[in-house]
Amino acid sequence: MEKQFVIDDFKLGESWRLFKIMGEFVEGVESLHDLGPAVSIFGSARMQPDDPVYKQTEEIAALFAKNDFAVITGGGGGVMEAANKGASEAGGTSAGLNIRLPFEQKPNPYANVKVEFNYFFIRKVMFIKYAAAYIGMPGGFGTLDELFEVITLVQTHRIKPLPIILVGSEHWAGLKEWIESRLLTEKLVSEDNLDIFQILDDPEEIVDAVKKIVIL
Repeated sequence: MEKQFVIDDFKLGESWRLFKIMGEFVEGVESLHDLGPAVSIFGSARMQPDDPVYKQTEEIAALFAKNDFAVITGGGGGVMEAANKGASEAGGTSAGLNIRLPFEQKPNPYANVKVEFNYFFIRKVMFIKYAAAYIGMPGGFGTLDELFEVITLVQTHRIKPLPIILVGSEHWAGLKEWIESRLLTEKLVSEDNLDIFQILDDPEEIVDAVKKIVIL
């Protein structure tokens, strides 16, 4: 199996690996440059098809596809599979950006545009570069990593403001409360930073919130 700890491979004399990084960037750009307006949907890889979140993700992705948005996911199982499935079955463009991992991540069969990555950071650039909106379903550390990455980029004006919608008020309410009670109270973030993202539940309302900002 290929070495898992890819960052550790950057040693003296191994700078040739930068060409592999360049190659992944080129492949990503070549594969995704003509997607058109797209939304990135992210969430837990561990969500099962009988979970209400899985079914809700399918519905949201299908609605976006029917409203002429491509759907981008991490290409794996769980929420990613649900989003790719919903988009493809609704006749839309369903992109899966799979990451090579020794466990947990296997490509789902529903993406009709497939790109495979070895480096997380390149994959995250593609999620953001081609997204007109970010939709966060419930998830674990990877979901939080992607969420705070895009929030930070908007906060620091490294990317244009875009809709960042967290789906599921019951799931995300505690995080927002912690941000308000700790980060905001201790002046570690500004009050207007809380406007960078919003929490919604209804699929129709989610799609409408994106359409109000994104011009197709």
